[in-house]
Amino acid sequence: MEKFEGTKGYVASPELMDSVNIAIALKKPLLIKGEPGTGKTMLAESVAEALGKKLIIWNIKSTTKAQDGLYMYDTIQRLYDGQFGEGGVDDIAHYIKLGKLGEAFDSDEQIVLLIDEIDKADLEFPNDLLWELDQMEFYIHETKRTVKAKHRPIVIITSNAEKELPDAFLRRCIFHYIEFPGRELMEQIVKVHFPDVEEHLLSEAMDVFYQIRDIRDIRKKPSTSELIDWVNALQLGGIPYARIKERLPFVGVVVKKDEDLEQVTHTNFE
Repeated sequence: MEKFEGTKGYVASPELMDSVNIAIALKKPLLIKGEPGTGKTMLAESVAEALGKKLIIWNIKSTTKAQDGLYMYDTIQRLYDGQFGEGGVDDIAHYIKLGKLGEAFDSDEQIVLLIDEIDKADLEFPNDLLWELDQMEFYIHETKRTVKAKHRPIVIITSNAEKELPDAFLRRCIFHYIEFPGRELMEQIVKVHFPDVEEHLLSEAMDVFYQIRDIRDIRKKPSTSELIDWVNALQLGGIPYARIKERLPFVGVVVKKDEDLEQVTHTNFE
């Protein structure tokens, strides 16, 4: 069995790698939760890269319906073609376009399918996908064709926990919560991007970063990606590490709300 062991560009904890491999072995979707910036979306990219498979991303929005991921029947284009005498109007299949789930099922090779931010859709959305994710098939009524997965895709689903997902849906998934990285893991993550970063600069930046996250009333805690951007800004700006806590240079890279900025500027970083 193929095993996911991370990639050079993505530092995964042993527990996360185990969850990915269990989901693959049991042929179940992997549901990933965690606060923004913990690498949920990047996980799918890393799995695809590590296993040498194509990645299909289905970005979920508040208006997304389950049907959008299966197929769409372009009746307007067919009507337009009929009015202007275009050929092939009688072939309905010509106007059927597979959605992201449909593409994954119809692929000639196993792919990784990312259903990103499933909790953005309405409450019925996950339940509307139960049959398709269980049976790995769906029916196109207009052409009387059943699209059945040639190879069961590796399905990774992310959620920011904006809404509770239905129990019936949760029962069909393997679940993993990505904890926010501690200092040791965070240092590894930053060094993936900047292997030659100066140790004192990184240490001082991380001190400030974690202290900001610990401020009680902070509205938007800075994420991993924002720390990476801040370290980059500090390096590009040639900021001496000894001045980071005193001056908080480029702090707007890390703090994005007025109320938070006011609190941070009145905090004594030691």
